[in-house]
Amino acid sequence: MSISNQKVVTMDFKVSDTNGQVLDSSEGAEPLVYLHGAQNIIPGLEAALEGKNVGDFVKVEVVAAEAYGEYHDQMVQQVPMAAFEGVDQVEPGMAFHAESPDGHPIQIIVTEVEGDMVTVDGNHPLAGKDLVFEVTVQDVREATADELEHGHVHGPGCHH
Repeated sequence: MSISNQKVVTMDFKVSDTNGQVLDSSEGAEPLVYLHGAQNIIPGLEAALEGKNVGDFVKVEVVAAEAYGEYHDQMVQQVPMAAFEGVDQVEPGMAFHAESPDGHPIQIIVTEVEGDMVTVDGNHPLAGKDLVFEVTVQDVREATADELEHGHVHGPGCHH
């Protein structure tokens, strides 16, 4: 069975930057399981996997625009420390959930704390980076009706 829309795909993966630094991997962990065509993985990787079969190995460079998007300077802002009411100590590297200007939930990362001002970055940590994926397809199966209705894979006793 080939990978196509509405199929559940199980894969082992490794993702690196273009300098070869490994950023994430399923090695020593469970493989990644996703519903193909439901936008559960980045568009460039999903497109590269279309039509592949169990046992296939795929190595593909995915440009930033087809991965986690381009880096946007306007997503970096300074906000007053008062915006972090209830947090004892705000430090660089801390992550918080916020709302984007268009009302969508986003994760922001604190990049700097200077006096009463905090610099936050709403870009995904991999935004603006081209990525290299190495994937081995482990399984391809039909999605269940529940998985199709919900738009993601269901695992034993829980959701993936």
